[in-house]
Amino acid sequence: MNRPMSLRTYKPRIDLLEGRVILVTGANRGIGLAVARDFARHGATVILHGRDEKALDGLYRELSELGPEPAVAALDLEFAQGKDYHDLTTQLETRFGKLDGLLHNASILGDRSPVEHYDIGLWQKVMHVNFNAAFILTRCLLPLMRRSEDASVVFTTSGVGNQGRAYWGAYCCSKFATEGLTQTLADELENTNIRVNCIDPGAVRTAMRQAAYPAEDPRTLPTPESLTGAYLYLLGPDSRRVNGERIRAQP
Repeated sequence: MNRPMSLRTYKPRIDLLEGRVILVTGANRGIGLAVARDFARHGATVILHGRDEKALDGLYRELSELGPEPAVAALDLEFAQGKDYHDLTTQLETRFGKLDGLLHNASILGDRSPVEHYDIGLWQKVMHVNFNAAFILTRCLLPLMRRSEDASVVFTTSGVGNQGRAYWGAYCCSKFATEGLTQTLADELENTNIRVNCIDPGAVRTAMRQAAYPAEDPRTLPTPESLTGAYLYLLGPDSRRVNGERIRAQP
């Protein structure tokens, strides 16, 4: 299938993700929450990642009413160690035997300040949560994705992910690194069952956006729910031939 002219108007069939197991990081708020709900509605078994176990339990109950029974993967990306990633991988292998989709949605903003004055510890934290943890999780889960007939890895980038901008500091650099990893991994996995892309959601009505632009009226921005079509497309079979691309969720 050719890519839709506009992913915001993409109309997937209701059983698009039937039989697929998809892990969504940062699933308990914002874009991750909206996407997890729509993945369940379209038939996916969603693995809900986050660090707030109480919020994840509530989301588990909600998604159980929308589609197949989900799973919960509570993992603090800032502090998780090798054993934590190994245990998660083992749990998923035991329960599902494969993984069809991996959406890296979790990110933190950090500080909007000049590089000259950027707190070094905060810089390391942003780079680790936004980039290093995504690499580690992908590295650990790739063997499970090789067992899928059609697997998709989607990283999340930003408008500052391929064009540097003053005062965006570690967040900007973490997204540059993310785009580099996307391209490298996509090239390595070309002609395999796994495709790798990144998505730029654009300006969206989220808590992170409000923190970055506190004077902006959030009512002027699209909601996360209005952008889920792009994510359904990239994690579903209609994007089977799309690999190594930077996809914009908004025109």
